[in-house]
Amino acid sequence: MIRYAVIGAGWIAQEAFLPGVPATGNSRVQALVSGHPRARELADFHAIPEVLGYGDYDALVASDRIDAVYIALPNSMHADYAIRALRAGKHVLVEKPLATTLEESRAMIAAAEASGRFLMTAYRLHNEPGTLAALEAIRAGKIGQPVHFTSAFGFQSAIGNHRLQASYWGGPLQDIGVYCLNAARHVFGAEPLAVQAMASRPPQDPRFTEIDAHVAVTLRFPQGLAQFFCSFGTEGVEYCRVLGTQGELILDPAFRFENAMSLRLRQGDRVTVTDFPAVDHFAGQLAYFSDCIAAGTAPEADGAEGLADMVALLAIEEAIRTGATVALDLPPRPRHPDATMERRFAPTTHRLLL
Repeated sequence: MIRYAVIGAGWIAQEAFLPGVPATGNSRVQALVSGHPRARELADFHAIPEVLGYGDYDALVASDRIDAVYIALPNSMHADYAIRALRAGKHVLVEKPLATTLEESRAMIAAAEASGRFLMTAYRLHNEPGTLAALEAIRAGKIGQPVHFTSAFGFQSAIGNHRLQASYWGGPLQDIGVYCLNAARHVFGAEPLAVQAMASRPPQDPRFTEIDAHVAVTLRFPQGLAQFFCSFGTEGVEYCRVLGTQGELILDPAFRFENAMSLRLRQGDRVTVTDFPAVDHFAGQLAYFSDCIAAGTAPEADGAEGLADMVALLAIEEAIRTGATVALDLPPRPRHPDATMERRFAPTTHRLLL
């Protein structure tokens, strides 16, 4: 049983991570580190023994009471808390994006390598059955050679959310566009070569005084093109579509953890639709990471996977800022998500939202 400390008691921890832990069978939460005034209530609800403040973090990771940490803090705090845990000899599962700068990202990877501990970026879809089935269908040649990827992910973000603040490196690109970007990289099984991008924000909307509301991106891959749109100001949408030389594939829904995935595959006049069962994405990724820790096997979605998306995200920002086509030069990934990583756990209704 791998023992975790959860760092941060915000919405994602309350709504998604903590409820999924008991289903894994190989993980438990030993400590909750938070400044939330009702953190003890949350901990009691989930039978978490310890509640600590951020000032107690270093002593916790230096102790033998935990094996790993899950970092659910704002983006600007990821690197600091991850590096401190890794240097203390603890494994780290950190929410995406990995950090806010390439320097921070590389420092996190270096800390993991120096300590011999695992750093995993929380790409929960890498363990989700519908996503993996789509990637396996593409690799099996079901649509021929993929040549064009399109995707959209958007919803109405509530005013006051920290993801609307530039100081936290907030915005739709970093928060949800990364899902589209990551999907495109694995659909093509390659890294992008160049990017163009544009963004906009409604002038009278108080949510978008610091960040863009809408971002549109075009990426050139060795085999084709990828285009995606992400937004904090649209009706809810989440899909990805891959057009190949001999067919097309559509995942809709495609990204949100609350929804069950549906896969539509068209080959000429033949259309097949596969509706996947609803699964707990967070239980799946946690069970996978704990399996990796127990077996001493590095996770696929390691720090370098998070760094690859970071390089692309920053290039997209540069393209928005300058209007130029920005070239990218990334090494190929040695691994991509595959069927061996699938984990299926039924969703739970046992959650407490403070």
